[in-house]
This record gives sequence, C-alpha cells and structure tokens, in this order.
Amino acid sequence: MSNELPIKRIAIIGGTGDQGKGLALRWALAGFDIIVGSRAAERADDAAKEMTEALARSGAAQAAINGAHNTEAAANASIVVLTVPFAAQIATLKEIRDKLQPGAVLIDVTVPLEPAVGGKPSRVLGVWAGSAAEQCKEQVPETVQVVSAFHNVGAEALADLSHEVECDVIVCGDKKDAKEKVRPLVAAIPGCRYVDGGVLANSRTVEAVTALLIGINIRYKAHSGIRITGLN
Repeated sequence: MSNELPIKRIAIIGGTGDQGKGLALRWALAGFDIIVGSRAAERADDAAKEMTEALARSGAAQAAINGAHNTEAAANASIVVLTVPFAAQIATLKEIRDKLQPGAVLIDVTVPLEPAVGGKPSRVLGVWAGSAAEQCKEQVPETVQVVSAFHNVGAEALADLSHEVECDVIVCGDKKDAKEKVRPLVAAIPGCRYVDGGVLANSRTVEAVTALLIGINIRYKAHSGIRITGLN
C-alpha cells in the first residue's frame, strides 16, 4: 500500500491566522479538502467550523474543512502550508518535522517581518539562512520538498470571496517538480497567476517585497498585490 496521500488534501499549519483562513476558504471553494492546524486542536476545530459556516452562508459549493492539532494535520496531507508568524516558525517546524510524510511538499509562506521583535510590519529582518524559506528547509528532513509561495497575497483580499485576488504568486524552490505541485493551488484562486521565481534562495527578494507592499497598503489604505508584466 502506498504512503502517498492525495494532493486534493491540504494541511494549513497556522490555519487559524488571517492568511491561513483566507487560503483555506479559497481552496475549499475550489474543491480541496482542508485540514486547519493549530497548537490547540480546539482552536483549530473552532476555526474550521467558522469557515464552514461562512462558506455555507455564501451559498457556494465547498470541500470539507476540518481542524486538528498541528502534528496531526502535518501527518495527513502531502501538501503542507506553513502560515505562522516568523517568531513561531522554528518552534512550529520542530513540532511537525517528524510527522511530515516523505516526499511531502512544504509551502513556506513565512515573512521575516519586524513585528517578531516589536518593530514595524513594513520592515524585514535579516535571517542567517538568507530567507525564512531557506531557514525552513534547514529545519525539516531532506525527504521533504520545500518551496515558498503566496507571500504577496494579502489576507484581506483572500477573505473577500466576492472579488478576485489581483496578484501574481511567485513560487521559489530548488526542485521543479515540487514547484509544479503548487501550480494548481495558485490556479484555484481566481485572479492569481503562477510565476516560477527560480531557486529557493530567491525567496529573499520575494519576502522583502511583502514588506514593501505592506507599506504601500498602509499609505494608500489598499489591498494591493503584484503583477509581473510581459509574460505569456
């Protein structure tokens, strides 16, 4: 019997936060079964029920959204998305790394913003590994394929199901096949477009753009994203 789990199931670690919830809503609408992970299973269950009720009120068809402890969520999906604040990244990875399935794709959405040390959200912190995504890769087994994506997709835009999300999603990783597994997740969000960002080290630039966008959104009171021009 194969240990490979269906790609239609996505575990979102930190799924009780704003961005995690926004991604969960969009993917559930697209037919992906979602496991919302949290350090407290009860909080994950509450978030899952809240999102299920919100989707039911919208009248849209949806897949299942369930809550679980982080470790259970990580063990039961071949696609795992990490959406925790930077200050919690390493501790969370230590919690789940032994539960991650061999061959699983771990999508890191972490941005090293200054609020982790009491600073401004429009500034990034230096990371010894080079980027939060590279730090993530150092914390998990070599059998887990780490990519970075969805940094520049705002939580507010994701949560507003009445509108498309105007944003390209830059996906960085060292293995093309791992990046390709992220493509259907990007396509599942109306208005988003997949852009291959190259190697995982390029996450350093993409993460910094997030801080720039936050500053722009604060000044303009907007929910802006990014578009890469000239692509077919």
